[in-house]
Amino acid sequence: MKIGWFFLVFVLFFNGCGYKPTYIYTKKVLGDDIYVDVDISLKDPQNSVLITDAVNEAVISKFRSNLVRDKKRASAQLYISLKKVKFKPIQYDKNGYVIAYKTYVSLKTRYIDKKNKSKTITTSGNYDFSIEANSIISDNKRFEAIKFAALKAIDELISKISIKGRSYDYK
Repeated sequence: MKIGWFFLVFVLFFNGCGYKPTYIYTKKVLGDDIYVDVDISLKDPQNSVLITDAVNEAVISKFRSNLVRDKKRASAQLYISLKKVKFKPIQYDKNGYVIAYKTYVSLKTRYIDKKNKSKTITTSGNYDFSIEANSIISDNKRFEAIKFAALKAIDELISKISIKGRSYDYK
């Protein structure tokens, strides 16, 4: 019985305060079908592939939209490029060896919304990870750090687009 009352109060609270998930607002701006183009860096193609996978995953799971291959069928277009990847030591052991790093990823996104308006947004994300003392960053750790930092940058992108969807221009 207590669970029933708790559930009722929970539902009434979220309905009463006007809560809507973020994807509702991003759909107002981008629509249901999104074309994604991630600029592949010739200097660092592996990172670009990681970013592409992260963006595609976000479009499907967080935007709750469909990926389309044809620009003409898309209601919106995302053009994403990797601006910067940086690793910075953040913790040292007692002998002065680095044992933890922070990864910074910066993405530049130009999107064309469903009203055919273009906007450019720069987002960034970071991720902390540790390594063994007196060792180098393995490729696995490096790729994992870049992927998780890129996912945070994409979350920031989603937030900025959803803010645009809350404005009165998109109603």
